[in-house]
Amino acid sequence: MSTTTEISETTLLRFATAGSVDDGKSTLVGRLLHDSKSVLVDQLEAVERASASRGQDAPDLALLTDGLRAEREQGITIDVAYRYFATPKRRFILADTPGHVQYTRNMVTGASTAELTVILVDARNGVVEQTRRHAAIAALLRVPHVVLAVNKMDLVDYQESVFAAIAEEFTAYALELGVPEITAIPISALAGDNVVDPSANMDWYGGPTFLEHLETVPVTHDLSHCHARLPVQYVIRPQTAEHPDYRGYAGQIAAGSFHVGEAVTVLPSGRASRIAGIDLLGAPVDVAWTTQSVTVLLEDDIDISRGDLIVPSKDAPATTQDIEATVCHVADAPLTVGHRVLLKHGTRTVKAIVKDIPSRLTLDDLSLHPHPGQLVANDIGRVKIRTAEPLPVDSYADSRRTGSFILIDPGDGTTLTAGMVGESFASPEPVKDESEDDGWDF
Repeated sequence: MSTTTEISETTLLRFATAGSVDDGKSTLVGRLLHDSKSVLVDQLEAVERASASRGQDAPDLALLTDGLRAEREQGITIDVAYRYFATPKRRFILADTPGHVQYTRNMVTGASTAELTVILVDARNGVVEQTRRHAAIAALLRVPHVVLAVNKMDLVDYQESVFAAIAEEFTAYALELGVPEITAIPISALAGDNVVDPSANMDWYGGPTFLEHLETVPVTHDLSHCHARLPVQYVIRPQTAEHPDYRGYAGQIAAGSFHVGEAVTVLPSGRASRIAGIDLLGAPVDVAWTTQSVTVLLEDDIDISRGDLIVPSKDAPATTQDIEATVCHVADAPLTVGHRVLLKHGTRTVKAIVKDIPSRLTLDDLSLHPHPGQLVANDIGRVKIRTAEPLPVDSYADSRRTGSFILIDPGDGTTLTAGMVGESFASPEPVKDESEDDGWDF
């Protein structure tokens, strides 16, 4: 069981929910919002009317998150629903993601920026394939905290043995994946047991309620001490009478901090300079840090454009045209060896080709299927990619922002694959490809 700490009232927790269809994700979120007094009166009245029109005696709290008409008609979550709420102890950004296998790609989207992932399990069904898939994605995305919410405990008579067996099986699987922290909580989202208030039906459970854990889990997403990275989004060159020589490089700091006078290098060109000034919200500052949108001015005139990366000279990543990564394939069309794609890394997009697919992960036993030839929708596997231009990539283990990328179909702009650079739990043994250097045109 995880430990609790004192939390500042201003901290923010980003978390995502995941689970199989009908495990009760939307009901849990609705119960959380309702019982924590985070629902407006008119929202609750609308849910009560919609529930009554469907012949339900009590409000269907899942309707607080399932906002699409198709979601309400089918009783499933299709798209990622974001909700913002707060308690006296913490602010929250919640991503309620779909449980349907065909929408697993949405879970990747919702969990990519999360510090905590909630994986729901129906107490009657236990750990199923989709549970393992979601655990694998949480590990792949290096989400620091995972909560196993064993839901519908009311339907198994609140038996401790049922909860203990599920928690033991899931924990063993998640630890093998490398998930750093797992907290198991028995709940009934429909009845409200252990969601916000402790359950009188499970006096055998002595841990925190679901909300209590969310309020007290340590937030470890401070990126201000990571490798400093500024992807350039726009070059500001007003050329006005007031600013005739102004040349600034604007973007959002992806990680770390920058200060005036610091020696920096621009990648992939490798040209060096020093920071002459930093503008934040129209005013000069001496220091800027992660997530701030700034304009950086350099002492030297360097050819810099959108897609370049400004980094400290003493902490510059190597540039490479050969990338090996773990990926989750999200498109309906398969990704195949020889596939020509666009690779988007930060603000830079380059042409690329899939050189090899060394392995695909089998979720049942975490074994690796060697050289599958292709990845289909929702597959997790390893890929080797050759880019047309050098890219300054970090390992995803070091930086979730600059160690990630997406592959795009150059024909229609469809997102094909989400990738994480470097080693992961899915890393295969090195495979010698005798045709590695044959037939590439860049």
